[in-house]
Amino acid sequence: MSYRIAVRALCEFAAKRGDLDLRFTPSPSAQEGIAGHQLVGERRGERYERELALNGTYRHLEVRGRADGYDPDANRLEEIKTHRGDLSRQPANQRALHWAQAKMYGHLLCAERGLDQLTVTLVYFDIVSQRETPLSERCSAEALRAEFDAHCQAFLAWAQQELAHRRRRDRALQALRFPYAGFREGQRPLAESVYKAIHTRRWLMLQAPTGIGKTLGTLFPMLKAMPGEPLDKIFFLTARNTGQRLALDALRTLGAVQRQRQNPEPDHLEPDDIGSGDIGSGDAEPNDSRSGDSRLGEVQAVPLRVLTLTSRDKSCEHPDKACHGESCPLAAGFYDRLPAARKAAVERGWLDRAALRETALAHEICPYYLGQEMARWADVVIGDVNYWFDFHAMLYALSQQQQWRVGLLVDEAHNLVERGRGMYSATLDHAAFRRLKPTLPAPLKRPFSRVASAWRALANDSESDYRVLETLPGKLIGALQQAVSQVVEYQSEQPIALDSELQRFAFDAQHFCRVADVFGDHSICDVSRQAPRGRQRLAGARVTLRNVVPAPFLTPRFAAAQGGTLFSATLAPEAYYRDLLGVPDDAPWMSLASPFRDSQLEVRIAARLSTRYADREASLTPLADRIAVQFRACRGNYLAFFSSFAYLEQVADRLAERHPEIPIWRQASRMDDDARETFLRRFEANGEGVGFAVLGGIFGEGIDLPGDRLIGAFVATLGLPQVNPVNEQMRARLQALYGHGYDYAYFFPGMQKVVQAAGRVIRSGTDEGVIHLLDDRFARRESQALLPDWWPKPIKD
Repeated sequence: MSYRIAVRALCEFAAKRGDLDLRFTPSPSAQEGIAGHQLVGERRGERYERELALNGTYRHLEVRGRADGYDPDANRLEEIKTHRGDLSRQPANQRALHWAQAKMYGHLLCAERGLDQLTVTLVYFDIVSQRETPLSERCSAEALRAEFDAHCQAFLAWAQQELAHRRRRDRALQALRFPYAGFREGQRPLAESVYKAIHTRRWLMLQAPTGIGKTLGTLFPMLKAMPGEPLDKIFFLTARNTGQRLALDALRTLGAVQRQRQNPEPDHLEPDDIGSGDIGSGDAEPNDSRSGDSRLGEVQAVPLRVLTLTSRDKSCEHPDKACHGESCPLAAGFYDRLPAARKAAVERGWLDRAALRETALAHEICPYYLGQEMARWADVVIGDVNYWFDFHAMLYALSQQQQWRVGLLVDEAHNLVERGRGMYSATLDHAAFRRLKPTLPAPLKRPFSRVASAWRALANDSESDYRVLETLPGKLIGALQQAVSQVVEYQSEQPIALDSELQRFAFDAQHFCRVADVFGDHSICDVSRQAPRGRQRLAGARVTLRNVVPAPFLTPRFAAAQGGTLFSATLAPEAYYRDLLGVPDDAPWMSLASPFRDSQLEVRIAARLSTRYADREASLTPLADRIAVQFRACRGNYLAFFSSFAYLEQVADRLAERHPEIPIWRQASRMDDDARETFLRRFEANGEGVGFAVLGGIFGEGIDLPGDRLIGAFVATLGLPQVNPVNEQMRARLQALYGHGYDYAYFFPGMQKVVQAAGRVIRSGTDEGVIHLLDDRFARRESQALLPDWWPKPIKD
């Protein structure tokens, strides 16, 4: 059995030394890199060979890659690297890595074509000046082979360990059984659908109701499919941190161990089929993650390497320092200490946030970048959806580079519409630019003055406080590109802290330019001004490239995986999510029946109450009194959801004024993790009171308050986005594209928030509760068509 590895991955493992150094950044975008490679290739002769697929072996290593170009007339192999900034400031270890890659390709080419010698050239292409800097070395085939062998030998012991781990992992997954005596109602068809989707290398859109056990029911079949497909990695992607915790809990339930076993196993086994009875009969008592009564004894340990990825701002131990060895102690000698840290991490196996940080600090390296490294060696990676779907998606980039076969599970996939829009939108705020200008170092004042001039011209071009531009602001974009290039050069000499105003603006400007490169009908460009009329109006100007339809960007990411499942309790209407997410045409859409009974729930609609914006003041007392009547009729814990913090505060104040005996607590506009936990702890068993929260916020989905921790919810308004110039432009664009502007921009997103919030009430087969829908529009047929099928017929009063 051979171990496949890409040239780039092999060199990054064996040839990287010295400090972590991010001063020679920001690097060109993927689009800029592709364009740079194409331009260099176009400058070569007709016989120039581009993108040469090469491979070779060293014992049981299979090394493969794609060399950028070969000139047979000059017998010259070229490795092209695009860059920004002064090349002389490139870190020495980065240059050494590039030489290692080029010479690896050189050996593979010599071996394939029987060459005795070869000129190996690094071609550095500056994407700003479009100048090439070639660095050449004449190498004998023997010398190139010696370097190839040295790198392979350095990796060989690790490769043997990885092969042994994969055999143990696959054998354990083939024998894996469902950890309970049976499935919850609907959980077996869920598992079978997920397995079939990955087996047929397709995507599945799955609307699976609350209480069915979606996390366990999707992870189990994906793990069962891993050996047979075969899959290199499983990525469990979430839009909220609560989903990550649920995934970790499910993996513990399935028996993922926290330390690797070292027992060798046979090289090959045929995988079980998920339909052959190895996941239970389905007719026993439903499983429940809060009880161990239905467990089939001790779950057999599964040697999975599990990694949770955390964002850099939450992982950084020294946010006041720049990411290089002269500034940050955890960057100094990073690659020298990485091998020992990597070894300790794989031995540990279970790398949640705390374990990853503990391992990294024990070896005095950065936890964030250790996590980036361990994504290469983990079996299951849990992280935010941006790690696969956004511009800078690390997991997607690694999968493309390493040619991994991956299966994806996307939890709470309804959030991917708004999250996708955010990933492919960009905003520049003049207020941030204004704060930055007085602190600019002398070398940056001139390029930033050009930005200021272009911005001023754009902002003063219209008297309107909001306008949509028909074309992109080319002068501003050009000035920003030049300014970013100058920041890169300055940063290579002077440390810039991660959280500095200059660093943040440089990243924002670079992102703005990248979004501009791919601007199209899926987006709009607008300028808004919030300051009063007069000289200071520019201070409130914002320029936004606003994505409306993320589908053109998400579609290639779906295609890059072997398959996967988008799942959520609210993934309807089907056409809305297909259109906006760009799911493959052959992806089936399924909706599973709820395990709950309509007798568990009472639904009441306030058919004579309006919570429209114009009627807000008149609605305050009726809302407060309705909450009080329900509370006195059945004392316990309730959640009350409102469309804004202002409305929330008004109703909460009115309730406190008219019914002071009812305990209340309120969501604040900014809550850290401790404040959120404090809010949720108020919902204790046998407790009494009303928690006020914002519809669509952190307490509107992803929280679990079973039993009598929550016995009812009040949902005021349909959750429709505010009618404003921005949303009206989005409505118009969606109407032009799909013919459903109002539904796509307002109605469907609003009702999705309502159903998610109301779904907090019934979380298990024994829960009982009540939902009050507080607006006359809920009585309309089109609104009720989007409510869950299992809900009882609403009572209108």
